[in-house]
Amino acid sequence: MEAIAVDRYADVVAVADPVGAVAERALEVAPHACALNTLDELLEMDLDGVVIATPSALHAVQARAALSRGLAVFCQKPLGRNATETAGVIEAARAADRLLGVDLSYRYTEAMRRIREVVGAGEIGEVYALDLVFHNAYGPDKPWFRDVSLSGGGCVIDLGIHLIDLALWTLAFPHVTAVTSRLYARGRPLPANPAQVEDYAVAQLELATGAVARIACSWNLSAGCDAVIEATFHGSRGAASMHNVNGSFYDFIAEHYRGTSRTRLVEPPDSWGGRAAVAWARQLASNAQFDPEVERAAEVAHVIDRVYGR
Repeated sequence: MEAIAVDRYADVVAVADPVGAVAERALEVAPHACALNTLDELLEMDLDGVVIATPSALHAVQARAALSRGLAVFCQKPLGRNATETAGVIEAARAADRLLGVDLSYRYTEAMRRIREVVGAGEIGEVYALDLVFHNAYGPDKPWFRDVSLSGGGCVIDLGIHLIDLALWTLAFPHVTAVTSRLYARGRPLPANPAQVEDYAVAQLELATGAVARIACSWNLSAGCDAVIEATFHGSRGAASMHNVNGSFYDFIAEHYRGTSRTRLVEPPDSWGGRAAVAWARQLASNAQFDPEVERAAEVAHVIDRVYGR
């Protein structure tokens, strides 16, 4: 909201939150907005679009409610707790012919954008292997994250969703031909379609291009720092890699590897946090119609379902 409001990409006219203190903090960013208690009150206003930043179990139903009123929607990830919910929201946006965006924010880091350019230009040759990691030493601080019925899953749908999206987005979304995975909770293996959330997961995606992507993510892992975030693409003539700096959740370096040499592509600072929302707001200002690009979120959701074995 700060990113949208500060440079006036859109006017923030109302904030709805059932917790008064949260609404008050939001109004510090948008002092001219009115404070409401419910989404229904928000939808009664004359708006162009809404940003949904609520617990995951509410995303699909709230997004569909806004779309049915003819409003564009920007929703935090995941768009739904599973592929069926995700597809339902996308279909609602298509039927209403309204713009729908999802906050897959790591696409908007300069590090990943530069890597995508390098890979797309063929500078590292044919990509045959990908290694992507997101370990969060802390994990979520809200109880609903650890309830499958409310969250849809654990670290995979919270963190792994970014890794799966980055892998497929960078390679222009090749078909995923096979998925294998192992899920753990406090060091113990979980069955397929588990009734409890996982705090560690490892998955392998086989792609129609012949490449293989190895993905690992976790909450509360002892990693010696706050976070480990990496995405490396290995090609026949080199590699491209992004990784966080000194355990930071926000600072990233991108590098191009050729044998034992490396070339720095991007380094901090990079204020990328609000770019996904800003991109949605700017697109909304020029064209509020449905954008088929959001259908990629359904492809990611299908892969996540396969990781969970459901």
